[in-house]
Amino acid sequence: QVQLVESGGGLVQAGGSLRLSCAASGRTFSLYVMGWFRQAPGKMREFVAAFSRSGGSTSYADSVKGRFTISRDNTKNTVYLQMNSLKPEDTAVYYCAASPSLWTTVSSIEYAYWGQGTQVTVSS
Repeated sequence: QVQLVESGGGLVQAGGSLRLSCAASGRTFSLYVMGWFRQAPGKMREFVAAFSRSGGSTSYADSVKGRFTISRDNTKNTVYLQMNSLKPEDTAVYYCAASPSLWTTVSSIEYAYWGQGTQVTVSS
């Protein structure tokens, strides 16, 4: 079992920045691909970014490339999502997730563990 707790969400104006954190506990953090997903009201949950187990590779949704950066610190069992140049369409609940996959994956069904989510609201 892996427990995930997100923090860092909030209200920000368009063009601003936020950094989300996700603290993991339980089984060895470094054995999991870590990902961020988001879900806006009335929409399906969508992939945002993922970081490989070893830290060697990352994946991003096209909508956030160049604005968001995912990172992880295996010594602190924490994954981060730095979000810059935020837009109103980034408004959503952001979820941290852990996957036992051997490589980064964008599919939510590959992720076995999920946090409770943190709200990000970007005002125009």
